[in-house]
Amino acid sequence: MASYDTIPSTAKTQPTPFKVNIPQEKLHQLEQLVKLSPIGPGTYENLFEDRKLGVSRSWLESAKKEWESFDWRSHEAHINSFPHFTLPVTDDDGRKHSVHFVALFSTNPSAAPVAFFHGWPGSFLEFLPILSLLKSQYAPDQLPFHVIVPSLSGYTFSGRPPKDKDWTMQDEARIMHKFMCELGFEKGYVTQGGDIGSFIARIMGAENEACKAVHLNFSPMQKPDSASDSDINELEAFALKRGAEFQRTGFAYAMEHGTRPATIGLVLSSSPIALLAWIGEKFLTWTDADPPVSAILESISLYWLTDSFPTSIWSYRQHYGPNPIPGGVHGNAKFRLNKPFGYSFFPYELMAMPKAWVQTNGDLVFWRQHERGGHFAAMEKPDELLKDVTDFVTQVWK
Repeated sequence: MASYDTIPSTAKTQPTPFKVNIPQEKLHQLEQLVKLSPIGPGTYENLFEDRKLGVSRSWLESAKKEWESFDWRSHEAHINSFPHFTLPVTDDDGRKHSVHFVALFSTNPSAAPVAFFHGWPGSFLEFLPILSLLKSQYAPDQLPFHVIVPSLSGYTFSGRPPKDKDWTMQDEARIMHKFMCELGFEKGYVTQGGDIGSFIARIMGAENEACKAVHLNFSPMQKPDSASDSDINELEAFALKRGAEFQRTGFAYAMEHGTRPATIGLVLSSSPIALLAWIGEKFLTWTDADPPVSAILESISLYWLTDSFPTSIWSYRQHYGPNPIPGGVHGNAKFRLNKPFGYSFFPYELMAMPKAWVQTNGDLVFWRQHERGGHFAAMEKPDELLKDVTDFVTQVWK
């Protein structure tokens, strides 16, 4: 009987099945650290509940209390209800990279391979709601896509970036392209991404013929010279105003990641409550509506239990470090997408871009504007994002 873990016969290398199983000792250590970690005293700034000055002390206190009795094993069981694998990839210099990924493989010969890429502070967890929808809608022989969700280097169960090399987004895109080819999709695949995943998805599309199309839900860029304010609708204007406010008041974390990654990496590896405050703030302020605390704790627990924070922020140097990419990835002509390109607009995204801007750096053949939804679209609006990707791939895949 066909199943979602049936590897395509074209795979060059057979991936190894993987099961998430955090050692009990590590869980016990986290439980003790959460209980023993203090929360700072109340101040003028942290008594505000509107988060304009950062996460509130009361929210952190409440989340800490829930974390003290958090049942990781039940979340782990749900995570393991999807097929997981690891696959070794050899880089051009002979280095070995291990890529962890979640997948639903189709046994339909005409299925299109689609790779979904997460960002920071996300992980493969963001896409599990979409995988659940697909499992409920399609049997393996009816699934129209091979759905592949890799963990980027330095995140959760993938290998770490090398310690003797300044790892870049171009390096990561090269590894992910090789990864897709090793899975047997060197003749063609589609990429989808948000946040840092959008940069990887775009670079793969710009640099590899095998990447036939790219769908994004994040594409921050400066206003193009050719764009006119008259081309912007009311919802786009709202989003631009929200993005400008984020750049004015919410950018400090990115500057810290890009310019002092060593310091913040060591700081947030010293206390799970510090990590909860740093990442919890993003889940609360970057979304349309507050996610359940349990979902936030699941993500932060995964970061802590896999020691991922200090190894996950390498990409920020190319945006906010001493030598940023001119114009950013999405605004740089080097990464123009001269192939089918789709974009989903969610108005509560950190920097949701107008259609008139996005279409200047690619062959934009699909655009859909949504009334709600924020930065973590796959988690917040899985039905909407899945429909967009389905409609886009159906339109462009030949």
